Amino acid sequence: MTKSQNQTVLDMQPSGIRRFFDIANEIEGVISLGVGEPDFPTPWPIREEAIRSIKKGKTYYTANAGLIELRRAISTYLSNKYDIHYDAQTEVIVTVGGSEAIDLACRGLINPGDEVLVMDPSYVSYVPSIELAGGIPVPIQLPSEHDFILQPEGIEAKITDKTKAIILNYPNNPTGAAASREELEKIADVIKKHDLYVLTDEIYSEIWYAKDKYTSIASFEGMKERTIYINGFAKAFSMTGWRIGYLCGPEVLVEQMLKVHQFTIMAAPTVSQYAAIVALEECDNEVEAMRKDYLQRRNFLLGRFREMGIPCFVPRGAFYTFPDIREFNMTSEEFALALLDAEKLAVVPGTAFGEGGEGFLRISYAYSIRELTIAMNKIEDFITKLRNQK
Repeated sequence: MTKSQNQTVLDMQPSGIRRFFDIANEIEGVISLGVGEPDFPTPWPIREEAIRSIKKGKTYYTANAGLIELRRAISTYLSNKYDIHYDAQTEVIVTVGGSEAIDLACRGLINPGDEVLVMDPSYVSYVPSIELAGGIPVPIQLPSEHDFILQPEGIEAKITDKTKAIILNYPNNPTGAAASREELEKIADVIKKHDLYVLTDEIYSEIWYAKDKYTSIASFEGMKERTIYINGFAKAFSMTGWRIGYLCGPEVLVEQMLKVHQFTIMAAPTVSQYAAIVALEECDNEVEAMRKDYLQRRNFLLGRFREMGIPCFVPRGAFYTFPDIREFNMTSEEFALALLDAEKLAVVPGTAFGEGGEGFLRISYAYSIRELTIAMNKIEDFITKLRNQK
């Protein structure tokens, strides 16, 4: 029966994260630092607005592109926060999470055979989304010695006459890396030089720790017309289960992506859309409180890694650390499986995010300090045993 199925899907590997946690779920009493999901409840004003909208019977389809009130709120938010400006009527689509936005961007932009540059390591959805659109993903391994920041020469080395676009993700999942304004400007110069499109996934933009203001690559001169901007509500507002995100871009691209959205989704969940308006307009304080808590947790993990003698660069954003375990002469998967077996602690092998993650682990700190303390004690016990065996 396989010959009657889509070959691209047949050849596609399941998510490395899911595969690993299927193994972990078979072991009783496992503690996990693997899930990239905020442990905070959705702020109450957001939940309250959702309840209110249901009580008022606001449960019908919205416009395909989303409630105009929400699109205006998104446009205002991006203008005020990041100095990027989109027309709410023609340049914004409300999507079912950031994941649908990634899929829409790929299917609306990529022709069969187009090459798309992808950071390696990077979020697990990019490569499959490119392949499902008929494109060819071309990985660019990120140098650990530069804290996993994409280098202009790394982009130049991978560009061919078939290169159509590049996907950026800063702050980054899985590394927590985030490019500075100066670093982004150099990347933008290469993109403009070679007339490429850029898909910029900025879902973690509110979880930013550096002292300088967060910068979107879409804000540079000459970039808006070639940029598809993706963001959402899952991470910053702790709204993972609400499945609400958005895509912005030039009208000529967005109107084509809206066709795909119309025929596959119709419209994002109405209740979530009303709630998202309140998130953007009323919840800055709640977002800042969560950000400060994440920063405390990040610093706690970095301190413990230093005490253990485990190298780990300082993440500028998101809620992940990416410690270096090459000392132990084990692959990332071997280390993670051995840790799981010995200590009943689940972390994600770096290779779940591409070959560039070999020798590293992704450890999420979207957990309480109490849970992180228990987990780090387990890691310390485990590596002490490994070192004593040398």
